[in-house]
Amino acid sequence: MAMDVNKYRKKLKDNNPRFNMVPFIDILFTLLIFVIVTSSFQVADESATSGKPEQVESSGPSEYYQIPVAGLKKVTVNGVDMSQYIRNNAIAVHTRVIDEGEIIIKPKQGLIIITAPPDMAVDKAVKAPT
Repeated sequence: MAMDVNKYRKKLKDNNPRFNMVPFIDILFTLLIFVIVTSSFQVADESATSGKPEQVESSGPSEYYQIPVAGLKKVTVNGVDMSQYIRNNAIAVHTRVIDEGEIIIKPKQGLIIITAPPDMAVDKAVKAPT
């Protein structure tokens, strides 16, 4: 018995496999609904949105912490230029400034803007790193 190979090849060429997306999308939506329903969401407390770590007792003797920024050009403390304290693209910042003040780092401009606590002297807020 002779087998017609050409007829078989034509049948394979005409047979285009198709993927039905409807059941796939149904399963994805079912999983999405399940995840949303079973997840728990909490509203952030306004007092806890400062982005600063909790104040804890200092375990080390360091009073200043070094903040390195690539290409650091300017440092201002309460509007006063303190760029003379920059060494090796870094500045040393007092721990009280980190805990009670505000530090804004703009790496693209090479700028650090520091707001020290009201009762702290500007020259004590930063120093040259050692």
